Amino acid sequence: MKVVKISDVTKEAYVHPLFTGKDVTRQVLMPESNEYDINIVNFGKGVRNKFHAHTREQILIVIAGKGIVATEAEEKVVKQGDVILIPANEKHWHGAVKDSEFSHIYVMKTGAELTQLEE
Repeated sequence: MKVVKISDVTKEAYVHPLFTGKDVTRQVLMPESNEYDINIVNFGKGVRNKFHAHTREQILIVIAGKGIVATEAEEKVVKQGDVILIPANEKHWHGAVKDSEFSHIYVMKTGAELTQLEE
């Protein structure tokens, strides 16, 4: 068994063309897991990722701030304590609202592929 304290996990810059800004960090929570990718993504105010899809389901657990999770059909404002299930291959984006930072844990089966669907 392994227990991780989130406060002890280093925040690393998460630079990727998927994001609309540079104020994004990532905390890798369980690098030893062979079955799941479990990370925290921290978004600065107003920063989001662009429309994308994953080949596997993604679960987001909001742990701080206020954000938006959106598909082509709807946008939902989410906050700490909300849990979101995004089905495999659903076109979506998520990130911080303009006046709040936003952090979520994401859980996804290892080996999922991401396709960016917005420039």
